[in-house]
Amino acid sequence: MGAEVCEVSWSTKTKHTHSSSCSLSPTFPLNKRTQIRFTVKASSSVESAEYTEEPATSVKFHKFLSLPGCSSHLSLLGTGYREKVFAIIGVKVYAAGLYVNQTILSKLNAWKGRSASEIQVDSSLFDSIFQAPLDKSLQIVLVRDVDGKTFWDALDDAISPRMKTPTPIDQSALSTFRSIFQERPLKKGTFIFLTWLDPSKMQVCISSNGLPSEVDATIESENVSFALYDVFFGDAPVSPSLKASVATGLATNFK
Repeated sequence: MGAEVCEVSWSTKTKHTHSSSCSLSPTFPLNKRTQIRFTVKASSSVESAEYTEEPATSVKFHKFLSLPGCSSHLSLLGTGYREKVFAIIGVKVYAAGLYVNQTILSKLNAWKGRSASEIQVDSSLFDSIFQAPLDKSLQIVLVRDVDGKTFWDALDDAISPRMKTPTPIDQSALSTFRSIFQERPLKKGTFIFLTWLDPSKMQVCISSNGLPSEVDATIESENVSFALYDVFFGDAPVSPSLKASVATGLATNFK
């Protein structure tokens, strides 16, 4: 039976406009102090010693990742999935998990004590996470075969409305971003890592055979980087379950 190929679409609604070789090791040793300071307890996820399982797709995410080029190890904050509706039937396209530098919490003291529901609708908090000069990485794991051009077209449809007037720098960044996916089949199980090193620099790593060993491209445009971040963590996220899980993870660690 042939592999199923899925078209992808991304939400284009937004209320925001805003004007890295990458090999990874799946786990790293943490001392007890670090493990206590940052916990992963998203209520919708299945836990194990090393992994958190996204329940809707059964995709397992490492709780910790080490990325060369980042200033420190990254911890999983929440997971979710992206669903496309075909003739009123929901089809899951990918699972996603957000990893952050553990010290991000020290930059968010103003939100301590907030509930997950309050955090989820607070755009200023998610904007602060983006602006914090700390590494953040979104891991996407495809659960269906997707044509690379189709994936990019859907992503571009979501990014473009979030940018008022692209500058030459933005257009160059978008061209670089587009070239990664053109003529590239994205098979089920493919990993895509979008890693924000700072607000104006983002690394893209893609691997169809486990964790990637190199960077496919570096995107240097704050407008493009923020637009992509807003696709997932803005007021109209393409994966509400991911944003909700991240909010739960933040609320747990704010206690």
